[in-house]
Amino acid sequence: MDALRMLELSAQGFHCAQIIMIHALENDDNENADLIRAVGGLNMGLYDFSGPCGALTGACCMISYFAGKGEKDELEDPALRDMISGFAAWFRQTYGSQTCIDILDGDAKNMPGRCPDIVQASYSKASELLDTNDVL
Repeated sequence: MDALRMLELSAQGFHCAQIIMIHALENDDNENADLIRAVGGLNMGLYDFSGPCGALTGACCMISYFAGKGEKDELEDPALRDMISGFAAWFRQTYGSQTCIDILDGDAKNMPGRCPDIVQASYSKASELLDTNDVL
């Protein structure tokens, strides 16, 4: 994920889950404002920092965007569940928790110092899983 693009999106008011999905869509030569609005509900631990980190949920949405079922006659990739559970396990092991507030050590002021690296690493790990499973 391009750090400059990530900063540009952040300056435009987008947050963790949205930044991951925007980047995934751009790499797929696609745009989908409705999808970006929808994943916005996952930002900042469900907007009160108590829920799962938006980078975690955004990356899971990214994996599902490429490997999930989207139409009635479409099948999800057989590796989808393993990719998402593997990503979640990696995330918990890497950051010690999946909860936004825990990752921020109880203080939202830690966001600027932590979140960009977490978003970037989450996007990279999700991309790696999709690549390893021949989805991308």
